[in-house]
Amino acid sequence: MGRTADAIAEGVAIATAAARLTVKNQILVGTIARGGTFDLDHYVAQAHNALLAMAQESEEAAELLTKLRKRARGRHSDPHGTHDYRDRDVRNLRRRTKQSLGVAERLRKMADDPEALRALVEDARAAAWGDVRSNLDRRLRVEGMRPDQDPDYDTMREARMQALKLVDLQALSSEQRSRRKREKAAEKVAEKDTSKVSARAERSARRDARTVNS
Repeated sequence: MGRTADAIAEGVAIATAAARLTVKNQILVGTIARGGTFDLDHYVAQAHNALLAMAQESEEAAELLTKLRKRARGRHSDPHGTHDYRDRDVRNLRRRTKQSLGVAERLRKMADDPEALRALVEDARAAAWGDVRSNLDRRLRVEGMRPDQDPDYDTMREARMQALKLVDLQALSSEQRSRRKREKAAEKVAEKDTSKVSARAERSARRDARTVNS
């Protein structure tokens, strides 16, 4: 990848992370603070809007860079500030404009890709659940705290109930099935080991009996 391609990829990654954070916060507000349910289609639409907003910011940045480049062309005096560009900066400004437009184009393509949107929402939901779980873990580590002593008990109880809406029950079920398979496999190994020990003990007993009889 070239320098421009690398910059575009980095810009897309940063913009996607920002969009994911936006969706995560909306999930937390919608499902925890407001007691709503997790509606995938709703948050896919939110992800679409967030990506388009990021794309628009990149396009506006490209427009500004174009204006600065035009203003800088033909100016050879010393600059008076960081953004007081001169003719020697024209090439760099042109490259940055291309990068911003490339980021905007990629983001708009993502916004029109249903699979990319669903993946972004699922990542945001996982991040939201991670925040909730961490918060609950911190609360549960408070030793000796009875409900009547905790002023936030009712709020946190509701949060715990609402947090279940963020959990992928199918994934939990799959995890439980996997755990049962591992347990059964361990039991089979243990049974084989027990059988081997018993067989060895039986053979040893037979040898001892033959020795005594002889």
